[in-house]
Amino acid sequence: MSKKLIVIVGPTASGKSDLAVKIAKKIKGEIISADSRQVYRGMDIGTGKVTPDTKNSSNFSTGQVKKKYIFTHKGIPHYCIDVASPKTRFNIVQYRKLALRAINKVFKKSKIPILCGGTGFYIQAVVDGIIIPEVPPDWKLRKKLEKKSVKELYQILKELDPRRAKTIEKENPRRLIRAIEIVMKTKKPVPSLKRAPLPYPASKKTSSSSPPSLPSEPRFLIIGIKKEKKELSSLIKKRLLKRLQPTHHPKLITEVKKLRKSGLSWKRLEEFGLEYRHVAQYLQGKLKYNEMTERIQKESEHFAKRQMTWFKKDKRIIWIKDYKEAGKSVEKFLKNK
Repeated sequence: MSKKLIVIVGPTASGKSDLAVKIAKKIKGEIISADSRQVYRGMDIGTGKVTPDTKNSSNFSTGQVKKKYIFTHKGIPHYCIDVASPKTRFNIVQYRKLALRAINKVFKKSKIPILCGGTGFYIQAVVDGIIIPEVPPDWKLRKKLEKKSVKELYQILKELDPRRAKTIEKENPRRLIRAIEIVMKTKKPVPSLKRAPLPYPASKKTSSSSPPSLPSEPRFLIIGIKKEKKELSSLIKKRLLKRLQPTHHPKLITEVKKLRKSGLSWKRLEEFGLEYRHVAQYLQGKLKYNEMTERIQKESEHFAKRQMTWFKKDKRIIWIKDYKEAGKSVEKFLKNK
């Protein structure tokens, strides 16, 4: 019997996490997050992280985490959440390794893994087996690139790797520099990089240093949540207002203050982009409150557009509007042997 993996994608604020939990409850599944910022501890409100049933008693800033702690939400285990300190750099190579191990762990429990998130690069690294080279930092190159404006950096990336330029966060200098660094060192854009073979290692013992992989000829169902532009804009605004309400604890501004107090520099906070960049700028007095909210709204909408640009190119995605449509697709997929 072949192993099956369900993937849920879509733009920010579209309801991916809620859909994943509903499906997981119905089919006895477990969830693997595919969000580049939810990997960081202490970044909860700004990343839209689901609320854990029980908190890990460890301190996110120290990096000390109980090894046996499992992040669960509504009784469903979630993997690849709270796995790194925001003081450290967490990259796609590390993510792919953790995600594949989590998927294999779920398979061994005879359950169905559900890969859910909006980071298209993370999804592709797992589903398509793209091997991202562990390119070490080139400090000389970085120092040179740091002197350039974000517009100049984006133009450089656009010339080197047009596809990556279409989906990257344009206002994030750290990500732009890293993307340029990778393509300059590998001499090729990411889509043309080597793909990993997909043998299933569970049948025989492998060393702990062996790279994790998916079962051979894995079967995927990729579901995409589709929202009209106006509706998505409204959902983003509603979510933002909720995150900034005084009754919503810990609210977004409080969260950023806490991260700052833990030792994160303003520069590091701004590197996380979107909400974190603009709240950090507001707290530094660089933006007024209304300017902050307007910029978060505008950039979130642009981010959603970039996400859809990435996902629309994948013809395997079955686009759905609600849980009922998703449920039918999942039921049909699981019935087919």
